[in-house]
Amino acid sequence: MGASLAACPECDLLQMLPPLAPGRRLRCPRCRCILAARPPGHADLPLALTCTAAVVYLMANLLPMMGLSVVGRSASTTIIGGAYEMWLQGQIVTAVLVGFCAVIAPGCYIAFVLVLLLGSRRSPVPGWVGEVLRWVHHLQIWAMLEVMLLGILVALVKIAELATVTPDFGLYSIGALVVLIPAIQRTLDVDALWARIRWAGATDEAVQ
Repeated sequence: MGASLAACPECDLLQMLPPLAPGRRLRCPRCRCILAARPPGHADLPLALTCTAAVVYLMANLLPMMGLSVVGRSASTTIIGGAYEMWLQGQIVTAVLVGFCAVIAPGCYIAFVLVLLLGSRRSPVPGWVGEVLRWVHHLQIWAMLEVMLLGILVALVKIAELATVTPDFGLYSIGALVVLIPAIQRTLDVDALWARIRWAGATDEAVQ
């Protein structure tokens, strides 16, 4: 796509940015701020990771998260089931936060990234891809599965002396998602996507 003109976000130095090879970064010569970066790996890696995350996400929400056995009685629950029980017990704020940050935000993030990657493969790139890319940026901030996993581990330590806790496939799926979502963020080349969207828009305007 050639060199592009950009201003440093820290010191406002205007400079030309040459094309980058995968895994390379460009720093401002004045303040050493990172101006651009190309993620390493194959171009199809984000799509493969996102498809994997979609399958694992369904497993994490549909399969039991853990089993609890005490005094001969046993029970199991899912993430959605746990949030629903909190709602029934009057912990409405906690239930809404768990439901949003552990179910809605990660699910929407994975779905939006999948739509983004598939839409960006079209030529020319549709204009709505830019809006999806903005939503992806907002949703990745609220996808807090790692916080939930930490809370689960703390709860397991506290109740280990009172009951027998058996981790189930849902818990392992959550752990896999905690790894997959940052991997998607690490390999997603946002700068290249924005560049394709800008060029597609310029082409459309020129045709009109």
